[in-house]
Amino acid sequence: MAAAAAAAAAFSSSSSSSVLRPGLAPLRRWRALSHPAPRPAYGTSSSPRSAASDEATIISGTKLAKQVLKEVQRDVESWISCGNKRPHLTVILVGDNPASHIYVRNKIKAAAAVGISSEIILRPKDISQEELLDMTVKLNKDSTVSGLLVQLPLPDHIDERTVCNAIAPEKDVDGFHILNIGRLCLDQPSVIPATAAAVWEIIKRTGIQTFGKNVVVAGRSKNVGMPISMLLHTDGEHERPGGDATVTITHRYTPKEQLKIHTQLADIVIVAAGIPKLITTDMVKEGAAVIDVGINHIHDPLTGKTKLVGDVDFEEVKKKAGFITPVPGGVGPMTVAMLLKNTLIVAKKLIY
Repeated sequence: MAAAAAAAAAFSSSSSSSVLRPGLAPLRRWRALSHPAPRPAYGTSSSPRSAASDEATIISGTKLAKQVLKEVQRDVESWISCGNKRPHLTVILVGDNPASHIYVRNKIKAAAAVGISSEIILRPKDISQEELLDMTVKLNKDSTVSGLLVQLPLPDHIDERTVCNAIAPEKDVDGFHILNIGRLCLDQPSVIPATAAAVWEIIKRTGIQTFGKNVVVAGRSKNVGMPISMLLHTDGEHERPGGDATVTITHRYTPKEQLKIHTQLADIVIVAAGIPKLITTDMVKEGAAVIDVGINHIHDPLTGKTKLVGDVDFEEVKKKAGFITPVPGGVGPMTVAMLLKNTLIVAKKLIY
């Protein structure tokens, strides 16, 4: 135990003080912006469980997002005061998906709050792929646009991967371009997909230990599950520091009995499968951290309305977990905050 504690302390010290290769000033600035100095643990340091209720510490993504947004606002003001132009985010929104419109409005509202200018370009759901690609190319060349994203999902007749790859990697605030994904997988500085960045930031700011820990990621999507796994398992000494955890990736074809075996051994369970109540209390180890990325709209028979729930049986699992994120109010607000942090990173050209 003493050796493990010493190793963890050494990791924490070296990962916070290491720098990139000499001569790479933009990358050093990227790392300083992307990986701030360690913060005090969220809640009590002795035990994550609430002494009053003997339940998990509920991680407020809303509270943490306010911290991030305050930092972004400060950095935007500093950037502008040095004579640089205000960062500008352009969002292309295709079709009339109600959820997408809500997400985009939240992004625009948050951008305004931190001093980032923004615009929404609305296009009908029957827009051709060629027209959408042409629009993307023009915005890539527009010097007034710092960051660009096309809100997903797109209509079935449009190939999302083709569109994501059409966005210039240096403007790709979503981090979905093949070059950014490739750099992420190689532990190099990159624009990190906002939801994955949100999960990683929640873990770091909450003080949840990842060094040498067992992690299960339920969900293997290339936009969420995969980048989260990359962030958590990679070397904390690399250019893009990772969590040095042992990560198991499960997915829709993992039998429930096998999933339970993996999650019962996990110190951290991250769920991004889109299946309500996939994770139940019997699947969670006592004191484990549970991060719920699920977004599910279900009908509430008691009220007759639709409500938003995650992938975790929250009310039951919180009685056993050490930390847990709620839905809503968990990963969602942090995702918006990290998107704006990405917008500042690309505006300052800290990577490319």
